[in-house]
Amino acid sequence: MDMKKKGCAGFLRRKQYVIAGALVVIAAIGTTVLYSNNQEKERQQMEAEFAEEMQEGKEEVAEVPETEEPLEASVVIPPKTNSVEKTSETEEIAEVEETVKAKDSTETETIKKTGSTAETLHFSPEQGLTWPMEGDVIMNYSMDSTVYFATLDQYKYNPAIVIAGEVNDKVYSVAKGQIQSIENNEVTGCTVTVDLGDGYQGVYGQLKELNFKVGDYVEAGHVLGYIGEPTKYYSVEGSNLYFELLKDGVPVDPVEYFQ
Repeated sequence: MDMKKKGCAGFLRRKQYVIAGALVVIAAIGTTVLYSNNQEKERQQMEAEFAEEMQEGKEEVAEVPETEEPLEASVVIPPKTNSVEKTSETEEIAEVEETVKAKDSTETETIKKTGSTAETLHFSPEQGLTWPMEGDVIMNYSMDSTVYFATLDQYKYNPAIVIAGEVNDKVYSVAKGQIQSIENNEVTGCTVTVDLGDGYQGVYGQLKELNFKVGDYVEAGHVLGYIGEPTKYYSVEGSNLYFELLKDGVPVDPVEYFQ
């Protein structure tokens, strides 16, 4: 009996040990599972918080206006220049410069030709005119009655005087003036008109080898040119100087003004 009791007691003690060990193992497993569950919950909570923070960051970035640019970029990057407009402006400046140069060149050329800047001309009838050349007057001024033209063999009014001369004789300016025109006239040949001022003009015909150009200023006594061969309208009269004096476009007798 005692042996059976001892054997039964030993069995009970071993069973208790096994149960206790099993409980320890179960407790350990439960603790591990609980710890793992807590870690999983913490991980999920951290992921949720991180996702929320990322979403808030995106919303803040979206709120920034798209047109706003960083200050550094606006400072570093220079403004773009329209190359077409720049080229156009350069061409306009060059064109203006060329116009100014052309104008200056024209004014300089005018001064070279005239020998001076523009002058105000004044003619005094009291001071009169100098004779344009030496020689005999072979045809007088006549607008009141007709005179005989030998070459034409007819009587006509004569708005000028005709002075006989030789080819290459010098022809002088009768007063200070400016060369107004140079024309080749069928009747009077190479003809020069000089503005004397105050509405007076001197007209010289039958010339050649002129010493001045249109726009030039001349003084009394300057050699304008030389006597040329007479035109067919004065072949009988021979080489001569045709001189006409106009007042406001109307012929007047030049002899009355000669000194």
